[in-house]
Amino acid sequence: MKSIKVGVIGAGIMGKHHARVYSEIPFANLVGVADLNEEKAKGVAREFKTQAFTDFEELLTKDLDAVSIAVPTSLHKDVALRVADYGIDMIIEKPIADSVENARKIVKAVRTNDVKVMVGHIERFNPAVLKLKELIRRGELGSIIAISCKRVGPYSPRIRDVGIIIDLAVHEIDTISFLYGMRADSVYAVAGSSFHKWEDYASLLIKFYPDRVGLVDTNWLTPTKVRTLNAVGTKGVANLNYLEQSLEVVRVDKKVVVNVERREPLRNELEAFLNCVMTNTEPEPSAEDGLYVLSVATSAIKSYKSGLPVEIGGILA
Repeated sequence: MKSIKVGVIGAGIMGKHHARVYSEIPFANLVGVADLNEEKAKGVAREFKTQAFTDFEELLTKDLDAVSIAVPTSLHKDVALRVADYGIDMIIEKPIADSVENARKIVKAVRTNDVKVMVGHIERFNPAVLKLKELIRRGELGSIIAISCKRVGPYSPRIRDVGIIIDLAVHEIDTISFLYGMRADSVYAVAGSSFHKWEDYASLLIKFYPDRVGLVDTNWLTPTKVRTLNAVGTKGVANLNYLEQSLEVVRVDKKVVVNVERREPLRNELEAFLNCVMTNTEPEPSAEDGLYVLSVATSAIKSYKSGLPVEIGGILA
């Protein structure tokens, strides 16, 4: 199997995890890690036996096949456009950008330069979510009519440039859409700020055709981290725990614990990305998927500020 030459831009928490996983994948050759903070870059590079760079463009000159972008959200557009200029395939940590306008610029650049992009909506690669998707495809839950998610926990001080809808609710927007196999029609949100510059708690009601619903409850106020999903179908209900990678199906007559083979979602995600690079196939979630998720998130922000539901379709046009 051909070795894939990869780099990581951003040596923060997620960048370090990307570097770690690449160093563990046999067919990945981690060429280097770039960060403006030289100490961070050198620390991650030392730990995973690669080269450190303070200028990410210098890393891009190293004949890379692929790169991870794990910088703050506000920098995604500028970094992604330069990576596209170099013709290098990329995975961009979620969300794709800090605004729909910047996301569109990324989509245009990667299509112009024929560059592959995966957006790092990691829960798509959670083994429990993949198993639930399989059950839904097989019709074991009947027709899914409602999916509700809770993603709450303590605040991380590193999240300064966006609010909780763009930071956390995007996970659920993507996962709910993935499980339904369709895009949302509209969103209504209630949210507010108790301590953060942006919103730090939010509840979203997302409408899907014809009368399906997605519910998202998220905040940075709950002392304990909770990550759960509940899918209601006409033949049964599925209860999923992201953190435990557990899944159970409840019917009128019985409850079944579904066997889920636990595996690190990031490992699944990065292996899927590299396989797309090797086989010249389009990754999922794509750049367009990332634009869609961000469109729903920004529409939710407009909704809570106006107090009215917001249609999604026009934003993507």
